[in-house]
Amino acid sequence: MSSRRNNGGPPVAAERGRGAIENGAGRFYQLDAERLAYWTDGTWMHGTPAVLRGIAHDTRALRPGELYLALIGDRYDGHDFIEEAIRRGAVGAVVARGRVSRLPREWPLLGVRDTREALNDIARGHRRMMTGRIVGVSGSVGKTTVKEMLADVLGVLGPVARTPENWNNDIGLPLSLIRMRPDDRWGVFEVGMNHPGEMKTLCGLMKPDWAVLTTIGPVHMGFFNSVEEIVAEKAELFRALREDGLAFVSSDQTAFAELAAAAPCRVVRVSTGGDQAADYLLERGAATDGEMVVRERKTGASFRYIPPLPGEHMLENTLLAIAVGREAGVAPEPLADALRAYRPPPMRWQVILHGGVRYINDAYNANPVSMRAALRTFAAVGVHGRRWLVLGGMWELGRFERREHLALGREVAKGEWAGLIVVGELGALIAEGAREAGWPAERIIVAAGVEDAAAELQARTGAGDAVLLKASRGERLERVLEAIRQQAAD
Repeated sequence: MSSRRNNGGPPVAAERGRGAIENGAGRFYQLDAERLAYWTDGTWMHGTPAVLRGIAHDTRALRPGELYLALIGDRYDGHDFIEEAIRRGAVGAVVARGRVSRLPREWPLLGVRDTREALNDIARGHRRMMTGRIVGVSGSVGKTTVKEMLADVLGVLGPVARTPENWNNDIGLPLSLIRMRPDDRWGVFEVGMNHPGEMKTLCGLMKPDWAVLTTIGPVHMGFFNSVEEIVAEKAELFRALREDGLAFVSSDQTAFAELAAAAPCRVVRVSTGGDQAADYLLERGAATDGEMVVRERKTGASFRYIPPLPGEHMLENTLLAIAVGREAGVAPEPLADALRAYRPPPMRWQVILHGGVRYINDAYNANPVSMRAALRTFAAVGVHGRRWLVLGGMWELGRFERREHLALGREVAKGEWAGLIVVGELGALIAEGAREAGWPAERIIVAAGVEDAAAELQARTGAGDAVLLKASRGERLERVLEAIRQQAAD
């Protein structure tokens, strides 16, 4: 048995570490068992793992050689999955001391007071050891897209750690931080929230050197009374910066003044709306089709880039990535190459051709801001045939739920769509709003489920048509595509 108590300075052995090592699958950073015990004020029982390739809290995603973290939630207890973790190749587990008596006896266990607190302790300790510059990314829409673009652009300069997928909450962020290696020059981490106070806690773990805020709007309104409250919460990311940091934000945002005032450091302002004082300004009318020309205030020079995705909102997202890259020292040509090579994560404006119909799967998530942006972008995309909408509900709007869905329906009614197919109870509210705005009832279909929506599309669409699918993640609207493929195969 071995242990490390937090009773003063760190033990010398715990601070030496083992650095980066090689395995058959590639390079990884090995965590140090003694250091983990020290950080968590924990005690190792039944020995320590010889190799620690990382930490995982979900046995379904656990990789051999990782340490299993037995978290306890409102509806689950991770200690119930210890045996499964062993079968999947876990080399040990972080467990609550009160659960130890009923766990395997001959397997390395790190006993701690609270496993969720231990996760934060490990992330905090690991963050202190990292020398790479960390960039925090938040906002109401576009966080994951901007995070991915930033990581690709900064990758020109050296190794980059990034948030896997959208691990941006109180579990995902610390797990993401722990994946960063000492030789990573950059870490790009997404920060999300849906409750007041979350941002300050997460930023305290991350301790960003630079920070980027995308567009802020009425998202996660279930726990906030106004957009102003959301702005104040998001501004915590800027407040977490040091005086030598950098804060990146669009000066076109309504809340720009409040956000800029929260930063104790230089604010790098971007603009697609003509702000001549912006550090990075999109020059309207100076580009050919598909290009964007960006003027840099510091040098007075202008450079041409190609946005990786369509849409007015993507111009701002791309401009933020350009600004971060240039401030980091990436030259314009390799920066443009990185943007051209960028590929969006799945279900974010993912174009799929099936049966001559172009399906745009943008169903990863949705809120009032991103829904309207998607409608504008879809309306501007070149289509040989007709445009169809398949929409589902927007989640986490709280008492604003009915109002926002009806308003979206009225917005839909302004467009030139061949038809609107809605799925689910919240989708029905969108249909109600469209009818109230005078849209023809015969062009509105309220589907009972994804199979019905798929059948309607199969019957009504033809070669050259395009279909936009968008809803909040919980609606799983991408299943419409799965049902179409299945129905076509039958």
